[in-house]
Amino acid sequence: MAAVNRVFAAQLAGLPVFGPDGESIGKVRDLVAGLRLDHQPPRVLGLVVEVSTRRRVFVPMLRVTAIESNAVTLATGSVNMRRFHQRPNEVLVLGQLLDARAHLSAEGTRLTVVDAAMEPTRTRDWVLAKLAVRQRTGPLKLAGRRGGLQVLGWEDVSGLGLTDLGRQPQGAGQLLMLFDTMRAVDVAATLRDLPLKRRHEVADAMDDEKLADVLEELPEDDQKELVDYLADERAADVLEAMSPDDAADLLGELGPTEQTRLLELMHPDESGPVRRLLAYSADTAGGLMTPEPVVLAPDATVAEALAHIRNPDLTSALASMVFVCRPPQATPTGRYIGCVHFQRLLRRPPAELVASVADTDLPPLPPTAPLAELTRYFAAYNLTCAPVVDGRDHLLGAVTVDDVLDHLLPEGWRETGLRDLDPATPASPDSPAENDHA
Repeated sequence: MAAVNRVFAAQLAGLPVFGPDGESIGKVRDLVAGLRLDHQPPRVLGLVVEVSTRRRVFVPMLRVTAIESNAVTLATGSVNMRRFHQRPNEVLVLGQLLDARAHLSAEGTRLTVVDAAMEPTRTRDWVLAKLAVRQRTGPLKLAGRRGGLQVLGWEDVSGLGLTDLGRQPQGAGQLLMLFDTMRAVDVAATLRDLPLKRRHEVADAMDDEKLADVLEELPEDDQKELVDYLADERAADVLEAMSPDDAADLLGELGPTEQTRLLELMHPDESGPVRRLLAYSADTAGGLMTPEPVVLAPDATVAEALAHIRNPDLTSALASMVFVCRPPQATPTGRYIGCVHFQRLLRRPPAELVASVADTDLPPLPPTAPLAELTRYFAAYNLTCAPVVDGRDHLLGAVTVDDVLDHLLPEGWRETGLRDLDPATPASPDSPAENDHA
């Protein structure tokens, strides 16, 4: 391995992982350390790497040949693609140690762990030799910068055993700072790998909008578990922050009593679209659509339409299409006139009216259209977004291709990934024992 004296865990988070020939393997999401009973520095067992299929796998430290500021390189061989599962004596350094409460072994000064550093030993092992800590309260003041930040040896700090981490309350500030650099889908995968207690602590620390984004990316069982954990008022606030179609999907998995209770706690303006979606079967256009597409009046200009689709809160699929309707513009709208793909908008003069460039020949989807019909529709017209219109020519919403794919994929695809093997990982002569971490 390239000579490295000390590596802080937070510096590794998100680094790309490459094979010996430069092939991309995935990204580092955490470090796995084995805690000891003798209070000696824990041995770093390996990395949790997220491969291209969103599956998180274990890579032993013996496979790591180089750690640089911008990448991690592995030795020749394959990566065991079985999903990583944490063992009882192991700790996730980023997921569980960051924000953990501890104290100085000698004086008892109370500390918060900000980061952990691993160092190599003479036997080629890596150990968590140092901890970056910040004093919480106490009579002594740690010497260091930034409000008492100090790097101490592992043996100087107490209160970080598995029993301690599983019992004590723990903040989430440092972990949330890492999450700020990650996509919601990656945060959701990280959250799923955390122990239940830690998952709840992180959810408590997130603001409603961030938690809503993450909740949309979790599998159904994990969504329901988190909603059950949250107080009803907080759960209703998070549902309001979710997109209406995702909120309807989640509420549809709950029992009638809980569903009704949460809907009543939501603001009427937010619960109304969700109630309309719940009226349709989940595998129809009405059940899959979002009631908040980009809708413009006929006298809006091309320049206005382009300004609307630049909204960073829109998904790529929703931003690909503008729908032209008579007032009111909120769904269900006035009479539906047509739609305009963003590529057509880019080719037209900014002052031209959207009504004059609208495609009036594209047949809209009825809300009762089943999943099979939606699949054929998107394939036939090469679209990523399609209008859903009722029998009275009112636009009810839009179906996007990602919603269709979500329902076409096998159940549980978020947990298992799309494939059992990642084609980016090379063939290997490594022994199964080295990679085994089932």
